Amino acid sequence: MSPRPSAAQARSARATSSLPEAPRIDRRQAILLAAERLFSRHGYHAVSLRQIADEAGVPLALVGYYFGPKNALFEAIFEQWNHTIEERLAALAAVRIDPASAQTLPRIIEAFIDPVLQLRASAEGEYYALLVARELSHATDEADRVLRRYFDPLAIAFIDALQRALPHATRGQVAWGYQFALGALLHHLTDTRVERLSGGEDHAADPGAGTLLRNFIVAGLRGALPRPRATSSSSIPTKSKTRRQAS
Repeated sequence: MSPRPSAAQARSARATSSLPEAPRIDRRQAILLAAERLFSRHGYHAVSLRQIADEAGVPLALVGYYFGPKNALFEAIFEQWNHTIEERLAALAAVRIDPASAQTLPRIIEAFIDPVLQLRASAEGEYYALLVARELSHATDEADRVLRRYFDPLAIAFIDALQRALPHATRGQVAWGYQFALGALLHHLTDTRVERLSGGEDHAADPGAGTLLRNFIVAGLRGALPRPRATSSSSIPTKSKTRRQAS
């Protein structure tokens, strides 16, 4: 017969059994977060599945079990964050597009950049925002698939809205304007030289930079795609005026 536990051992056992269980680690989520961090820091092609497994603290075989090849893991990151694209589209849908209103263009650009800047400033979204800015600018098959599946529909929706706000511009001109706006946004997400170039006066995480960025993009679009000047009827010579001038 095994000895009966002492009173102290019994109390210890009861106390241990009453403690809440430690939360189980979601290993699939840990792999996604590890891939997100490493891809954003080093780039897709510089990171191996073994490095991702080590970063996540899981066996290498588990990465393949949950996601398969590396390109599928890469795309799974964007699938997980697809709700941020839906949020930007919802913000765009809430904009009342009136070409005659001076507020229409700034509101479209706010819907375009504000959710991204908020994501970049958050602890949970920092690495994803950096991944989008750094990795999707490379001409790779993996980036092209992600762009076509997740970001092209977003781009088309914003180009449609910009064309309605700037009806005098062609589709091609508006598409270029969108690309230039996107370039400004992506550069702002990744570049920290402003701290050095401003002599320490500014820092990359300054929330006030978002307003400057919006104003910069809006002014750029208006400058590149100006509305045609209305021709005054008084400046158009009539037939009688023309005859008098000729005589």
